[in-house]
Amino acid sequence: MSGALDGKIALITGGTGGIGKAICKRLSNMGARVVSTYLGENKARDMKTEMKAQGCDVAIYRCDVSDFGQCQALAASIENDLGPVDILVNNAGITRDTAMKKMQAEQWQQVINTNLNSVFNVTRPIIESMLERQTGRVINISSINGQKGQFGQTNYSAAKAGIHGFTMALAQEVARKGITVNTVSPGYIATEMVMAVPEDIRNQVIAQIPVGRLGKPEEIAALVGFLATDDAAFITGANLAANGGQHMH
Repeated sequence: MSGALDGKIALITGGTGGIGKAICKRLSNMGARVVSTYLGENKARDMKTEMKAQGCDVAIYRCDVSDFGQCQALAASIENDLGPVDILVNNAGITRDTAMKKMQAEQWQQVINTNLNSVFNVTRPIIESMLERQTGRVINISSINGQKGQFGQTNYSAAKAGIHGFTMALAQEVARKGITVNTVSPGYIATEMVMAVPEDIRNQVIAQIPVGRLGKPEEIAALVGFLATDDAAFITGANLAANGGQHMH
């Protein structure tokens, strides 16, 4: 697949996290000019160092993806600096877990704004250019918990389920313009966030996964990489689950 994305510009939101970083690396290795958003300065600095050490050139732009105005400015800046975005990966996400009876309105709104509203905020200014050029790939990162629900995650599960509704509707709108829109729903992946969970709880999760292990960020990145290529041109409006068989639908 090396070189399959030569000359393409790829934007990955939340590229400084575990899965995001793996996607940035994968698309860069496939020849794309990769751009990531960030909010935290420390994470951005660490990512720049890590990517440079691995021979990947990633441009990083500060953007709060829950703010529509900032996303409009981001799209304009990327187009001005590098050119129009060919591949958009909506990956940014946060958790604010708690049972519904204890959940504060702020915890609900923060997750919906960052995980779901961001998909509109970032895609809206970028889809225009894709439609004009009649080419593009939009890949939205959802979650197993958007498919099956999860205790303590009414906010997160609602946002992640909403992402695939967005995918299916937009896919129908842009299909005849050479643009595909797909969802990837990872299961439990060995990222810093998951590895920070107490080991006994983590082992309980692994016990529910038929393949007997957590997923690797690189496995999600490989799936995103495929969807970004011309080989995936007949796949649109799909939700591709990568969860080790934990949830089969």
